[in-house]
Amino acid sequence: MNREEMAEVLEKIALLLELKGENPFKVRAYRQGAEIVLSMEEDVVELAKNDELKGIKGIGEALRDKIGEMAKTGGLEFYDKLKSEFPETVFEIFEVQGLGPKKIKAMYDTLGVDSLVKLKAACEEGKVAELPGFGKKTQEKILEGMAANEKFADRFTLGSIGALVEGMLETLRLHPEVFRVAVAGSYRRAKETVGDLDFLVATKEGARVCKDFTTLPQVDAVIVCGETKASVRLKNGMYCDLRAVTNAEFPFALQYFTGSKEHNVALRSLALKKGWSLNEYGLNPVDEKTQRPEVKDEKDIYRLLGLQYVEPELRENRGEIEAAAEDKLPRLVELMNLRGTFHNHTTESDGRDTLEGMVEEAMELGLQYLGISDHSKSSAYAGGLDAERLLKQVETIRLLEETLGGFRIFAGSEVDILMDGSLDFPDEILEQLDFTVASVHNFGKLDEARMTERICRAMENEHVTMLGHVTGRLLLKRDSYPVDHARIIDCAAATRTVIELNCSPMRLDMDWRWWKRARDKGVLCSINPDAHSRERLHHIGVGVRVARKGWLRREDVLNTRSAKEIEAFLKTPKGER
Repeated sequence: MNREEMAEVLEKIALLLELKGENPFKVRAYRQGAEIVLSMEEDVVELAKNDELKGIKGIGEALRDKIGEMAKTGGLEFYDKLKSEFPETVFEIFEVQGLGPKKIKAMYDTLGVDSLVKLKAACEEGKVAELPGFGKKTQEKILEGMAANEKFADRFTLGSIGALVEGMLETLRLHPEVFRVAVAGSYRRAKETVGDLDFLVATKEGARVCKDFTTLPQVDAVIVCGETKASVRLKNGMYCDLRAVTNAEFPFALQYFTGSKEHNVALRSLALKKGWSLNEYGLNPVDEKTQRPEVKDEKDIYRLLGLQYVEPELRENRGEIEAAAEDKLPRLVELMNLRGTFHNHTTESDGRDTLEGMVEEAMELGLQYLGISDHSKSSAYAGGLDAERLLKQVETIRLLEETLGGFRIFAGSEVDILMDGSLDFPDEILEQLDFTVASVHNFGKLDEARMTERICRAMENEHVTMLGHVTGRLLLKRDSYPVDHARIIDCAAATRTVIELNCSPMRLDMDWRWWKRARDKGVLCSINPDAHSRERLHHIGVGVRVARKGWLRREDVLNTRSAKEIEAFLKTPKGER
């Protein structure tokens, strides 16, 4: 059991104890224990195994014994017994928007509500409205919350909500009472999927701004509207909060509501060691005699803690704080660094726009080059090209390129990796292309070892420039096929094969969690939109955000190079790159 799993168990114990009506101090002790477990710099699992937790503030003897039991056995008898008093479905109720432990406890004690099924039935029968402190309006809101959960997906892909977020930000910026505005949360951290949105405004008129926020055209229903916070459900089913703070509080609120829970816990722990108390409202000295520092923006917070500024995408407690303390954070890649992109489709296979249309859009974006890689023949469902059609397309590309005044079109193919790891075209065809993207499109149910072997064999081919969408995942729709990421990265490093960051919003594949390892192994990334239309070329912006989340620098990304540099790279044999 790792520290995250330990913390989750402690959090669930706190919830169940609340349902039982246990002493609030006992409940708070478990919640505090979960936070401490996540924030400890030392390996809490190893310390617990060796009975070395004594003396850690906030962890008493009873909690120490339970953490030790989890570390040594992988389980906790106390938690198992506590869970046995409730059906597993009780945790479902905590997912209903607007329901807190007190209301859930009241329904559990009085009506025996311990699942979503029973909650819905109690509401439909009017029993919830009869409870003290509830009423008909509360009952209706519970039913609305449940219906929304059933109707709408609880997560949205990062790339699918960009226009929505920017539109809401722009409206908030125009408000006469707003000094500063930002989006925070997992969206600002560039997580591949986002559950809800968090907006922040600096204002002196919080109540007015909150009320106006609830009238935005994107809003479908108002959940809460107060003087400093408004919660709404948007028309796409997404939940969204606006928090209104003072101008002085804004940097602290932005930092707090941006960082992951683990990042924030670690940062607060560091602050305490330096004699400061950090929260969403300010950075205050523990010693009252110490003067409060001036903080104008987030950078000041990190600076006062002795850290490099940590870019929002990195705030996941995956080594960024340690690197920042040593001034070793990378300068992350930026959208303006991109000079071109690869892996794009036209009407020759399953694209919606012609070669000319795709090139025109790329030029409008200010790119220097575009790689065309329509599907190969095995992807018959996508209108894949056979060898004859492919070579004819190459000829068409060469002729078009001559009319473009220096804009480069690199002729390639997205070649299927067959089940045994061989490729859909023979070498004598591939060697006539500028580049090749090798991708898996079928036989996705192979076990991890066979799938990994299949992909590695393909990368060993000297004509394979880059590996396409490593896991084949479709976010919120289809799970990845099993692959050994570490071995694939090692193979890419050994064969000098580029791995793409497929920035189609439904893919964002290879996953950001693996890019730092790839970077450290010397594997180049190519940020590719897998564009099947002109509009989808714009997804390179999402790709850059995910690349930044993966700790990638300009020099780690192939398509930050100029057209001439790319031409030289593609002409160089793989083993010499």
